[in-house]
Amino acid sequence: MGHEPSRALSAAQIDAFIADGFVRIDDAFPAAIAEAARAILWRDTGCDPHDRSTWTRPVVRLGHYARSPFREAANMPRLHAAFDQLVGPGRWLPQGALGTFPVRFPSDADPGDAGWHIDVSFGDSADFMEWRANVFSKGRALLMLFLFSDVGQDDAPTRIRAGSHIDIARQLAPAGEEGLTLRELAADGFAGSAHRREVLAAGKAGTVYLCHPFLVHSAQPHRGAEPRFMAQPPLLPREPLRLDRTDEDHSPVERAIRAAIGGIRS
Repeated sequence: MGHEPSRALSAAQIDAFIADGFVRIDDAFPAAIAEAARAILWRDTGCDPHDRSTWTRPVVRLGHYARSPFREAANMPRLHAAFDQLVGPGRWLPQGALGTFPVRFPSDADPGDAGWHIDVSFGDSADFMEWRANVFSKGRALLMLFLFSDVGQDDAPTRIRAGSHIDIARQLAPAGEEGLTLRELAADGFAGSAHRREVLAAGKAGTVYLCHPFLVHSAQPHRGAEPRFMAQPPLLPREPLRLDRTDEDHSPVERAIRAAIGGIRS
């Protein structure tokens, strides 16, 4: 029986994912889990939630969180069902951790990381600009945004260019398996998707945005009142994406790429 009874996403939501490059899931994990996680994160920031004089930096990056309550948030049955629907049953690896948390504090200072980009996924260079992405999205099945605090429009929500995954797929297609470096992709400042509609990844704590790995997005300064707690881990593939399945059993992630590049290019 497996995943079939617990379909997390409607057909309309899957169509929107293919067209826009993301889907928002409200109440993807309980608010109580988000609250427990924030308590741990607050402690690790070295800042006092009740003393704003300790909020001295625009962003504090915290390391790898793999234990409870983070593991529970990442592995809710509803999310697993959505992964099956978007990536394909058996084609993704369960989340062992939630990666890094860029905790954003209210600040007039430039956070220094607020440029448009995609999350590149393979490479071995010490220079992250030399890391790569390819049209087969090697090393990444989804980009995910996990909101661990309530995020309004002033609380540094991630900016998303809806449909920009189409532009990136077309840019990557001619480069084949080798793909392009982040430096090459960013050479024009991601101007190729500048015409796209901008969406803010806002929502209540417990909201998760599941994004196509090619989605162009950006951080922004925090102009609100309370710090923003968000994780942005990849969903890792169990097997490589395939754009030429003979059984036509392409996942929505693969279908979006195929639609962008007109099927398969040799």
